[in-house]
Amino acid sequence: MSVLVITGTGTEIGKTITTAAVAATALAAGRTVAVLKAAQTGVGPDERGDADECARLAGAVTTAELARFPEPLAPGTAARRAGLPPVRPQAIAEAAAKLATEHDLVLVEGAGGLLVRFDEAGGTLADAAELLAAPVLVVAPAGLGTLNSTELTAHELRARRLDFRGVVIGSWPDAPDLASRCNVADLPEVSGAPLLGALPAGAGALAPADFRAAAGGWLAAELGGTWDAVAFRERVAG
Repeated sequence: MSVLVITGTGTEIGKTITTAAVAATALAAGRTVAVLKAAQTGVGPDERGDADECARLAGAVTTAELARFPEPLAPGTAARRAGLPPVRPQAIAEAAAKLATEHDLVLVEGAGGLLVRFDEAGGTLADAAELLAAPVLVVAPAGLGTLNSTELTAHELRARRLDFRGVVIGSWPDAPDLASRCNVADLPEVSGAPLLGALPAGAGALAPADFRAAAGGWLAAELGGTWDAVAFRERVAG
């Protein structure tokens, strides 16, 4: 796996922190890592973006950003309103492929969900993943409503015959409610893919050294970590 596409079932659910955790875990294993943010929205020219946040938390990763648009909107809409050229799936795929020639692992972080539009032709992150023939990791929230959005995302990935690697819970609450606890068992069932990790709420607020030390414990072996889905489910089931 030289390229991994990281998407989510929506926005503000922990994609960037999950990307940083995967990067930190790979770096700890001695791999070289690049983080590609396909399109950054809602950030000004001199502000830190998601790729920068990944580097702050994870460490010595190469960061790349294809475009940024000032308004916090879908990339295609934000590009149109800013009067700027959109980011197209082909450009995402080409940039990721180039980074893959120079790094052991390239993490491509999307914007919002899998089918958020990047251009006027309806190009999406799913199209870029198809061009790359790259596996896709889905970040989902823990609580009520996550089952429907996760199953819809999984359905689309399978319809496109993409390699759906698994699901990571982007923010596991300190005091999980009944829905969150039940969803630990239900997410793999509805998605048809393994649960590959759960990041604790507030992980992004940790000091970088603490984040790097803990990251591998939040992710399953498939992502280079030590997290165990069965043990986690048994621990939270009560």
